[in-house]
Amino acid sequence: MKSFLKINDKDNVAIAIKDIKKGTNIIDYNVELVDDIKKGHKFAIRDIKKSEDIIKYGLPIGHAIKDIKKGQWVHVHNTKTNLSDIIEYKYQKEEAKNYDKLVDKSLKFMGYRREDGSCGVRNEIWIVPAVGCINQVCENVKKIAEKKYPNLTFKVLHHTHGCSQLGDDLSTTRKILAGLIKNPNAGGVLVVSLGCENNQIDGFKEFLEPINEKRIKFITAQEVDDEYEASMEKIDQLVDYVSSFKLEALPISELNIAFKCGGSDGLSGITANPLCGYVSDKLVANGAITMLTEVPEMFGAEKLLMNRAHSEDVFEDLVVMINNFKDYFKSYGQNIYENPSPGNKEGGITTLEDKSLGCIQKGGSSEIVDVLDLGEKARTRGLNLLNGPGNDQVSCTNLAASGAAIIVFTTGRGNPFGSVVPTIKMSTNTDLAKKKKNWIDFDAGRILSEDMSFEELRDEFLSYLIEVASGKKTKNEEFGFEEIALFKNGVIL
Repeated sequence: MKSFLKINDKDNVAIAIKDIKKGTNIIDYNVELVDDIKKGHKFAIRDIKKSEDIIKYGLPIGHAIKDIKKGQWVHVHNTKTNLSDIIEYKYQKEEAKNYDKLVDKSLKFMGYRREDGSCGVRNEIWIVPAVGCINQVCENVKKIAEKKYPNLTFKVLHHTHGCSQLGDDLSTTRKILAGLIKNPNAGGVLVVSLGCENNQIDGFKEFLEPINEKRIKFITAQEVDDEYEASMEKIDQLVDYVSSFKLEALPISELNIAFKCGGSDGLSGITANPLCGYVSDKLVANGAITMLTEVPEMFGAEKLLMNRAHSEDVFEDLVVMINNFKDYFKSYGQNIYENPSPGNKEGGITTLEDKSLGCIQKGGSSEIVDVLDLGEKARTRGLNLLNGPGNDQVSCTNLAASGAAIIVFTTGRGNPFGSVVPTIKMSTNTDLAKKKKNWIDFDAGRILSEDMSFEELRDEFLSYLIEVASGKKTKNEEFGFEEIALFKNGVIL
């Protein structure tokens, strides 16, 4: 295995795929390294003049702020983003690719078909607080229910919102909670209200319409003498309902699979994210729904996405989503191009363009069929883009609220987080997979360490994905990581 990789013929940098010492000769480019280069980081393979673009993935990821000699480390100390403010976009539609050769009607999973036609990969009962101050009551109900029904899975969707919220902020909380309640992995749901919160049950029900009263039950703790007894009466009814669903073989066209990255490194855009793209394309070719979010991590790569929009209407919706998120940054006095976190930078990601060009590869090369807002259910088969930030907990919550039955989460730095739906952790490098066996479910670094093709690893991962969809537990499920976090942008009373 080589110690470095040049991604595109146009690139003027290469990426170290393992630590390389200063003085090492890179014979392919007649380069002697001037600096130590850590795994995932870039070095110049020719002289780059001040103000000249740094090219990676065949596209600019920023420009040099000083002359860079070949063999030098290329990173935040000598590179700056090219991004600025809101810009105008023009729709230049790419011709849709033909994926007929990826169709495989034999691909099926064992899942649960719901009365509304959606399909879940788990048959659980979720207990949802209408307000954060009822969290522990819900947790206590869960413990009682688990003791009574040890063969069923109960989850509490802990959060801190629902009280002292106003206007659009309260509506956002209701939309996301409603989306989570509608997720097909929940066979039944108990909504527990305190009674005095802003998120009153009567108002919240409007976001849940139409309500299947067999599937969704409600109690208000302040209105009953014993909230545990009242809750368990509802749980008993939900258990009867949930038990009526049986596993059946379903085509993968019934899946909604989301792709997300967190704790990225310089290999994310080389191994795990492209692998997700290959998987997404095959899922789409077979009629499934796939989703991407993390709008700030589209900045700098958004034109590539816009040209893949299925129609002018989808293009316009994507422009609005991008520009609205830029306005959101500006409304708080934040630069719209200062995104890479300290961990991202430590892992070798230099600018937002660098991160974004790697990030969007999770969406493969399929057409974009729809653009979704927070809490909006994905209904159009194909690749969907979802509004929302890049924060791991918030974005995974948003994806689950839009109907994702499974989230594939790529990471190069490592991350134990798991959402309320099965969250497959895919490592960008083999070292991480070996080190954090309690976190990582699948190693995409094998593309480099075992010199595998993306097609080979795609089919292997798809087989694993079908196992998870059919009941195999992910590490987040084994270790009890089932967190949500609701997006907030408003006043607290």
